[in-house]
Amino acid sequence: MNDIIKSIEDAQLKAQVDEFNVGDTVRVHAKVKEGNRERIQVFEGTVLKRQNGGARETFTVRKNSNGIGVEKTWPLHSPIVDKIEVVRKGKVRRAKLNYLRGRVGKRAKVKELVK
Repeated sequence: MNDIIKSIEDAQLKAQVDEFNVGDTVRVHAKVKEGNRERIQVFEGTVLKRQNGGARETFTVRKNSNGIGVEKTWPLHSPIVDKIEVVRKGKVRRAKLNYLRGRVGKRAKVKELVK
C-alpha cells in the first residue's frame, strides 16, 4: 500500500525545484486566476520556514505591506507556483524564524550571507 502512495506522490513532484533556504529573501511568481484570464503575481519577502518533505513540502514567506505583516504559505510542488527567485541569501541559525513576527522595522531584518 505504501509503495502505491509513494509512486503517485513521485509523479506529482516538479522536475526542477529552485534552491532556497530559511532566511533567504525570495520573489515567488504565482499564477492567479481572475475569471477566465490568468496572470502572474509576484510576492517578495523572507522565508520563515520550510515544512514536511516530498510532494507535501510547503514554505512560508513574510513581507511587510504598508506597515502590516503579510504571510503566505505555498506548496513547493504546486503548479500555482511558477518560479522562485532568490534575491539575497540570509544568515540564520535556526530552522523556523517565528520570532520575526513580533519584530518591526530594522529589527525584523535578517543578516545577509556574504561569501
